Amino acid sequence: MAVAVRVIPCLDVDAGRVVKGVNFADLRDAGDPVELARRYDAEGADEITFLDVSASSGDRQTTYDVVGRTAEEVFVPLTVGGGVRSTEDVDRLLRAGADKVGVNTAAIARPDLVQEIAQRFGSQVLVLSVDARRVVDGPPTPSGYEVTTHGGRQGTGIDAVTWARQAVELGAGEVLLNSMDADGTTAGFDLEMLAAVREVVAVPLIASGGAGTPEHFVAAARAGADALLAASVFHFGVMTVADVKQHLRDAGIPVR
Repeated sequence: MAVAVRVIPCLDVDAGRVVKGVNFADLRDAGDPVELARRYDAEGADEITFLDVSASSGDRQTTYDVVGRTAEEVFVPLTVGGGVRSTEDVDRLLRAGADKVGVNTAAIARPDLVQEIAQRFGSQVLVLSVDARRVVDGPPTPSGYEVTTHGGRQGTGIDAVTWARQAVELGAGEVLLNSMDADGTTAGFDLEMLAAVREVVAVPLIASGGAGTPEHFVAAARAGADALLAASVFHFGVMTVADVKQHLRDAGIPVR
């Protein structure tokens, strides 16, 4: 029996408000995170992902507060990422109400962090967030995709597919694969990148970046995604979680 595909709204939060732009630029306000989370829970979201886009400032008190208030209002798993640099950060987020924690930049700088988190809390808690783009300038990578940092503005030269496989071997329990080229464009998921990562990891794979139509979700599921994440199409009323799930069902794809 096929595993049901999850539909996950994503809340990019800056200073306590949900924001959304294109390729992480030109951010515009999309609402209150607690209110949006409550709405998505009611619509049938399987999980909610909360990304603190200003965590690099070092002041995470706003995040803990919003996570706590959100966790009190929703009854689906809550994944929180942004600025996680240590097992202590993970511990604090879990105590604030997160069910899973996403790691990105800090794990690239020190891959052992992935293993440390998995050993202390279990792989099921750890989501590796990969912000990847096609290599246009600079040395090519084996897959043609590289890992980026700082909202996709800085390339690392690290092959995105190789990094995903390495992190899973170290203990990551899921991979959130975000196409920086497609992010916020509503032009569709990067199916080629998705399929390339699917070939090398056996853990759940979350497709992110580019959702614009119900058909885009179907295509990503058929390319190997176990979960489908989107932000702007949900925030700005283009479609609802229920719309996406019905379209997936009509296409013969099992959903929760």
